[in-house]
Amino acid sequence: MILTTCAVCATELGLTSGKKCGRCSTRYCGAACQVQHWKEGGHDQLCKKIKKAGGAEQYNANKKYSEAVAVAATACAEDTKGQTCYICTEAVHRHTGEGLVRGCACHTTEGFVHVSCLAEQAKILVAEAVENKLGGKALGERFGRWHTCSLCEQGYHGVVYCALGWACWKMYVGRPETDGLRSCAMQQLGSGLSAAGHHEEELSVKEAQLAMIRRIGASEHDTLAAQHNLATTYSSLGRAEESLRMRRDVYAGRLRRNGEEHAVTIIAAQNYATCLAGLQRFEEAKSVSRTTLPVARRVLGDSDDVTLRIRWTYAMVLYKDPAATLDDLRLAVNTLEDLDQTARRVLGATHPLASGIEISQQEARAALGITLRDTLAALRAREAAPPTGDA
Repeated sequence: MILTTCAVCATELGLTSGKKCGRCSTRYCGAACQVQHWKEGGHDQLCKKIKKAGGAEQYNANKKYSEAVAVAATACAEDTKGQTCYICTEAVHRHTGEGLVRGCACHTTEGFVHVSCLAEQAKILVAEAVENKLGGKALGERFGRWHTCSLCEQGYHGVVYCALGWACWKMYVGRPETDGLRSCAMQQLGSGLSAAGHHEEELSVKEAQLAMIRRIGASEHDTLAAQHNLATTYSSLGRAEESLRMRRDVYAGRLRRNGEEHAVTIIAAQNYATCLAGLQRFEEAKSVSRTTLPVARRVLGDSDDVTLRIRWTYAMVLYKDPAATLDDLRLAVNTLEDLDQTARRVLGATHPLASGIEISQQEARAALGITLRDTLAALRAREAAPPTGDA
């Protein structure tokens, strides 16, 4: 994780408080813990190694990156057996010895690659944009290679995304806090940790990023982005009310700043609707989804990941609402059947979104079946009941 706690007693230090080793910048809550670490914790043996690696934060990033790459390669071993990297054309990386991964939507014979090859590719593209002063748009597109496949143009997921998050943070951690690439790398790391389910570490990263952004006086855009990311983490940790308040603020901020047809506003609306659904505020969730869906289709297209998620959320609130009518359930099933086909075609059957839609489709069909049986039973009971009236 990003180093925000004492190396000995784990006291939370934020990004600025506490004491650092003068040589390697390992962080402590005070002199007592620093002395204890040197005498009993093995820091006397590690200090020079940490300094040589670039300091405590860099040393930690390097270590976490190596661990994450090993986990990703192991998780993908069966899927990548007998394949070669589409970048370096090797099965086992000649320098790092790492195995192959595939964590995007490539679902034929493409997309097999080493994490280090992806990282090198992204690093070069970003460096060229900076060196040639290509502007913010071009830089943003190139930075996207840290999280989006260049072949299928879909985002990485799971442990592969986590490994790329550590790769990105490892690359830019040494830059000043005011450097935009460092902040983007911190965001990338938080998203990667989230994708792998490491939510406590993710929380540490995202809280640290928001605190840093506020401290350096970053733009409203950057502040809203950091709040959006932190709200996602609150949801993952079950802190639903905190997440909802932040989602509502972010959505309002995006509407005011960017307008309803901007992609970031559409994403904010989808996240707000999802949070409302999680708290079983179904009517509010339906209202936000119905308002946002036609805008998303017009701006992003029917096959876009965000549009698919908006439709998925809308279908879920239709069939999960205890007050759902027969028409609501039929609409939910029809929507999910269509979504299932689109998600499989665009993302592949193993993508988390496609898998989630398939589960929802089964739940919606079950809910429709139960309602149909109950409706039929009620009709039969009514027909079998003796007539009432005057004698």
